[in-house]
Amino acid sequence: MTTPPLPSFDDVVAAARRIDGGVTRTPCVHSIALSNLCGCEIWCKLDYQQPTGSFKERGARNALMQLDAASRSRGVIAASAGNHALALAYHGRELGVPVTVCMPRSAPLVKQVRCREFGARVILHGDNIADARVRADELVAAHGLHYVNGFNDPAIITGAGSCGLEIFEQCTDPDAIVVPVGGGGLIAGISLVASALRSSTEVIGVEASRCASMTGALAAGHPVRVAAQSSLADGLGVPEIGALAFEVARDRISRVVTVEEPSITRAILRLAEFEKGVVEGAGATPLAAFLEGTMDHLAGKRVVLVLCGGNIDPTTLSRVIEHGLALEGRLIQFLAVIRDRPGGLADLATAIASTGASIKQVSHERAFGEADVSKVQVLCQLEVRGPSHSDEVFEALRAREIEVVAQGGLRAIAAHEGPNAHCTAPM
Repeated sequence: MTTPPLPSFDDVVAAARRIDGGVTRTPCVHSIALSNLCGCEIWCKLDYQQPTGSFKERGARNALMQLDAASRSRGVIAASAGNHALALAYHGRELGVPVTVCMPRSAPLVKQVRCREFGARVILHGDNIADARVRADELVAAHGLHYVNGFNDPAIITGAGSCGLEIFEQCTDPDAIVVPVGGGGLIAGISLVASALRSSTEVIGVEASRCASMTGALAAGHPVRVAAQSSLADGLGVPEIGALAFEVARDRISRVVTVEEPSITRAILRLAEFEKGVVEGAGATPLAAFLEGTMDHLAGKRVVLVLCGGNIDPTTLSRVIEHGLALEGRLIQFLAVIRDRPGGLADLATAIASTGASIKQVSHERAFGEADVSKVQVLCQLEVRGPSHSDEVFEALRAREIEVVAQGGLRAIAAHEGPNAHCTAPM
């Protein structure tokens, strides 16, 4: 198999011209709130505002526009967790090219549904992208379909690089660009642009720690297959970095960092609160790196966060928001014991209300509660301003002699820490 030549900056410029008018030029905006949070001048490249919700449109359209007539007629196929599939489906419909996508069974439902709405044939196969690729290769052999790799293809890399060209036009002299890394196509394309236009600009990759394929490749000096675990950043779940993308990026990027799941959760919450944007886990990883404290060397500098995707299931988003609030101590849960008499619950509610906390849910537990039938357990879920505010809540409960016996659901802690024990750590 012939190795394709490494793409160049000139190829990125040509790709940008080719797809001009067919792909949205997304904003790159300065964020005062995120700048204050991160301690540097933060700009956000809003590529989740593409019609399909992802930067993948850039490379997909570039690749489709370069097909020969025979390939256009037979159609294309790809293995994708969702965003590349969406991009191919959308632009395939626009350009009259039949599209088949093989997706792992774990692919978000919203992405599966939208691919079908765009007219693509969707085949669910396997537990990850590697499994889906096996099925795609079988269909290539059987039907002569043209395979479009989502990250390891010169047309995909140079198309993605158009995002970098826009960044340098929209944000003057960035000191760093922080880019999510899955298969490596986006960071490869942006690194081509940065090295040509401003070599002092750091290009920093961010991976989910549960699938750190670029980190593994840099350590080994070549792409290696790593263990891939389920992650909120499902779009980055590529177990082996693309060989072509790796060769382009390896000497042009300054570093790659990994982030943990709680930081991704908090980043999605922060972007929703501060920027009023719905960003998926993969797209939120650049901010997650700041929340983990791995970007302290960028203090005071001008930094662009590439928010590359916004396709997150609404049900997942609601869980992420609540979990993020809990991680920050803004949503707490505890088990209190009150007298089972008229006014007992009112005393509890009054104590909570006196602190300004908001009651989200209250549930009595009689059958499996205290042996003393004159008492009843009450499971409470409250929204508070933070850990110090939850301290106020527990102080108010103690002042009314209301006993807190467990925190974080029904896990009793009173036996270990005494009858007035409480925990203000987020659940």
